[in-house]
Amino acid sequence: MKHDPGLYNYWAYDQRPKITWPNGARVAFWVAPNIEYYELNPPANPHRQAWPQPYPAIGGYGIRDYGNRVGHVRQMDLLDKYGIRGSISLSTALCDHHPEIISMCKERDWEFFSHGIYNTRYTYGMSEQQELDMIKDSIETIFQHTGQKCAGYLAPALSHSEHTIDLFAEAGSDLFGNDAGFYTCDLFHDDQPTPVHTRSNKRFISIPYSLEMNDTIAYVVNKMEPRRYGQMIRDNFDRLYQEGAESGTVMCIPTHNYQVSCPHRMRAFEEALDYITSHEDVWITTGREIAEYYLTHHYETSLQSIEQQARVSVTQEKP
Repeated sequence: MKHDPGLYNYWAYDQRPKITWPNGARVAFWVAPNIEYYELNPPANPHRQAWPQPYPAIGGYGIRDYGNRVGHVRQMDLLDKYGIRGSISLSTALCDHHPEIISMCKERDWEFFSHGIYNTRYTYGMSEQQELDMIKDSIETIFQHTGQKCAGYLAPALSHSEHTIDLFAEAGSDLFGNDAGFYTCDLFHDDQPTPVHTRSNKRFISIPYSLEMNDTIAYVVNKMEPRRYGQMIRDNFDRLYQEGAESGTVMCIPTHNYQVSCPHRMRAFEEALDYITSHEDVWITTGREIAEYYLTHHYETSLQSIEQQARVSVTQEKP
């Protein structure tokens, strides 16, 4: 019986080598806009319904379409104002349905990473080959439309399987070598990047993507008011900024253009961004840049630390 996912080792937060970010930054800060495509009538999945309403789910579809019609431009203008390049968690069907959005993001040198093809088609129930085909399709689509070799992955609608990370690592290597497929956002288990096991033994990491800071979780699940969400973002930053004086931390705000970009929610989000970016020792960056920097400067020492902690733990357990 498995007692944990087996994807990473336990690694005590207070016993790690120090992380140093570029220019002595305390916090690596990135914003991950989820730019998604939802189908009004997707193929049925026996494990999860796309919509809680019977067909046609006009309300649910309409607000998500609002995100791509209105909300995206509104959020993009705000991120431009604060010098933030988005790292797009992309439903790659958007490349065909709304190529104009892809063009606007390319012009700003935003990162594109894979969030599957449609956010209404889930990994649940797929064979390993079917999931691999979906992942490869999404990586190839990003390259064809943007020229970027996709570095990161977030499973569509968070429908992660026990093979997802292995398949993404292998698909990236098969298509583009070590230039693609080397970080995941699917684990939600840390405030710093951490090494992840893959069956291919590829150098692969998890970078923090916070469900607690996710606007959909805040507004739909926890039913927060905008001002409370904005304060929560600032409180989260304050703690990570404080701890980052000792060893660099990562803060991510995952957004959705049909959530945070509604008119009554924008002021709270803008105030939070203004607060974070007013601090000088913050590295405003992208998911890929965080992953690349960590792999270059901290990955090997992290593995050594993990191995050392494991040896100490085994020694302490012996009678």
